[in-house]
Amino acid sequence: MLTRSRQIMDLDDLRKFVNATLCESEQLEIGAFHISERILMRGGKPCGIFFCLHGPRSVKITAIWETDRNTVLFYGSSGERFQKTQLTATQRLELGLTG
Repeated sequence: MLTRSRQIMDLDDLRKFVNATLCESEQLEIGAFHISERILMRGGKPCGIFFCLHGPRSVKITAIWETDRNTVLFYGSSGERFQKTQLTATQRLELGLTG
């Protein structure tokens, strides 16, 4: 498993990075497949985002951004983790939730 670091400026930058990393891991064309996301909650508070790239033949490749540790964990279609990326940002990324 690879461990890397990456500077991310905002949530859109994070989405692009996750999409590109997931596509590259399975040799898919970037932007050709739908990627969904779901906010993860712990104790009623947001604690991360679950990303799922819906590839060909019902293949699903996933990533989880953990806000507490500011890391992204990437998982292949078999469910095995293939990369961990420590995010560095000039400012703390926020989930963009209101309320």
